[in-house]
Amino acid sequence: MSDSDKLLYLLPDVRDGINRKERLVLYCLTQTQNEFKDRNVPTITLYGRVLEHIDMSQAEFQQILSKMVGLTRNSDDPTRLGQL
Repeated sequence: MSDSDKLLYLLPDVRDGINRKERLVLYCLTQTQNEFKDRNVPTITLYGRVLEHIDMSQAEFQQILSKMVGLTRNSDDPTRLGQL
């Protein structure tokens, strides 16, 4: 994979601000939820489905999930509750 291809996976789309890796996680989540009949999808199952498409570390996967649900343990954002 060339450097320009790697950048495409990291740059956010101008339409919604989601990069290709985040979009892939959402795609896999939707597909897996449909298979599970809209029940909760175990994180390890989702991670396995994502790995079928792209190489991603567990830490990066967890970071993307945290960003999607708005949870970050070590947030530097002072506007978060309890941080003021």
